[in-house]
Amino acid sequence: MGTAIQLRAVSSLKSVSVADVDLPVADSMRVLGVTLDRRLTFDNHASAVARSCNYHARAICHICHLLTLDLAQTLACSLILSRIDYCNSVLHGAPSSIIQKLQRIQNNAACIVLQAPRRSDVNSLLQTLHWLPVEQRIKLAVLTFKTQQTSSPQYLSQHISLRTSARNTRSSSVPLLCVPFRLTSFARR
Repeated sequence: MGTAIQLRAVSSLKSVSVADVDLPVADSMRVLGVTLDRRLTFDNHASAVARSCNYHARAICHICHLLTLDLAQTLACSLILSRIDYCNSVLHGAPSSIIQKLQRIQNNAACIVLQAPRRSDVNSLLQTLHWLPVEQRIKLAVLTFKTQQTSSPQYLSQHISLRTSARNTRSSSVPLLCVPFRLTSFARR
């Protein structure tokens, strides 16, 4: 990984010797489901996410007329939006073309769920489904992480706390956030 000048300087390098073992130099590598390329543009990662999401979007589109709105939304969230959201905080600061590629996937999913024409106003569809645009999802993930790790800004850190359990369960060791109990649906929002 490096800048364009650094990569040109080592372009003839085919392998690296580490502990007397020759390791081949690759153009990209996959780490925890995220494809990293030499310039950290995340273009390969966004393309892989787009392929996967488009496959599931076509599958949902074929059966959408048989589904209720809630079920179609649940399928889209679990099969498409979960893939867009997975490790999306690494995309903070990525080129806008990458973000737009993921935004087109989300727009397509919204049209499928609401069975709207492709030329519909996407912003109103996203508001109807209560889905944040991809760029705001990325910023929200980064802000939540920073708030949890540094406890600043103070007005947000008091509202973010880790869920604790009195019993020893498998999920008790997973750092999940606590959703505070509210009496009314307005207060929950």
